[in-house]
Amino acid sequence: MRFKYTISIVFFVALVIIEKENNIISRVSDKLSLKQTPQTPLQSSGFSHILLKHNGSFPSLNKMKRRLENYSEHQEVTIKGKKHILLFATTRTGSSFVGEFFNQQGENMFYLFEPLWHVEKMLTLETGGTNATAAAKAYRDVLRQLFLCDFSLMESFIEPRPVDHVTPALFRRESSSSLCEESVCSPVVKGVFERHRCRTRRCGPLNLTMASESCLQKEHRAIKSVRVHQLENLRPLAEDPRLDIRFIQLVRDPRAVLASRMVAFAAKYKNWKDWAMGGNQPIDNDEVRKLKGNCDNIRFSAEVGLRQPPWLRGRYMLVRYEDIARFPMKKAAEMYRFTGIPFTPQVKSWILKNTQASKEASGVYSTQKNSSEQVEKWRFRLPFKIAQVVQRVCGPTLKLFGYKLVTSEQMLTDKSVSLIEDKVFNF
Repeated sequence: MRFKYTISIVFFVALVIIEKENNIISRVSDKLSLKQTPQTPLQSSGFSHILLKHNGSFPSLNKMKRRLENYSEHQEVTIKGKKHILLFATTRTGSSFVGEFFNQQGENMFYLFEPLWHVEKMLTLETGGTNATAAAKAYRDVLRQLFLCDFSLMESFIEPRPVDHVTPALFRRESSSSLCEESVCSPVVKGVFERHRCRTRRCGPLNLTMASESCLQKEHRAIKSVRVHQLENLRPLAEDPRLDIRFIQLVRDPRAVLASRMVAFAAKYKNWKDWAMGGNQPIDNDEVRKLKGNCDNIRFSAEVGLRQPPWLRGRYMLVRYEDIARFPMKKAAEMYRFTGIPFTPQVKSWILKNTQASKEASGVYSTQKNSSEQVEKWRFRLPFKIAQVVQRVCGPTLKLFGYKLVTSEQMLTDKSVSLIEDKVFNF
């Protein structure tokens, strides 16, 4: 009898957990299927003036909608020659630097920097934590629409919600040169502060309809994101006939990544830092499990990509940050050859200028680096005892990507001993 009661209780608890998960996913699904509705203009903000271009008028939303529908209906024609590139990585792998290889391509490229930041933030606020299943669906659907130059879905994740498709709150707008071009530069509105202002020219809040128009006129689209955790979840994008997508996965030695995060995100990695500074208290098991989870996710995606299943054939490229740092021009040329996009003099010039930066210019978040020096710096920051922890939990990942294990403090800090194997990943 007691056994029967136990079974009933376990069954009831399982139902409760499943229902809670379904509620979270349902809320995200509702947001993803949200239709655009007329919005009330901000009182006394002057936002309505932003809808006017310099010549006095701006295409209506209905016209924009017809453009997008026409794009979908005639996909066989419009896909010809157009490329869609997703550069995905994890934080502190040099993804902002590598993203500039595409951001600097010129007038034929529409580049977006971390648009999924808004999605992650909204999901975290709503659920108290990022539900992996719900996030994967949201990321995939938002990426699809952005590659199709449709910003309407992403609008539902921007906080505060855009008014008449205008927002002063787009994350790191200034990092996407496409969003700071003259054609997307709306008049400045007095009293409206834009959180991430364009550096190249003085623009008002971003009009997402203008951004969509500009995107549709570009030949290629590229997006950089550190929020894609599993390549397998993006299979529908590879199979969408409207997209000719290429996935570039950027990886870096997990020991170097941890060393960089301890500097850039000091509060978040306080326990690791305390231990590195000489504390005897071992790292909490939850933090070690999180480190292992990150390494496993990176490896799982790479294993799928390198296996080249039919849906990924010719669409996946693995790049190590260390190789880019040592041979930036060569690796950039390989990446452009892989995407089928011309490697422009503008990109070459940017690479030459930004891979030989002085110490003063090479800040924590800067894309200007003395790139060859960056490869080895972590070896003098990360104590051997912490390197050992990373090697223990991330061993298979280190092995797959060709990073050698260190067996002593002396080996760790001996620059004459390379920790990077010569390895070819893409065939």
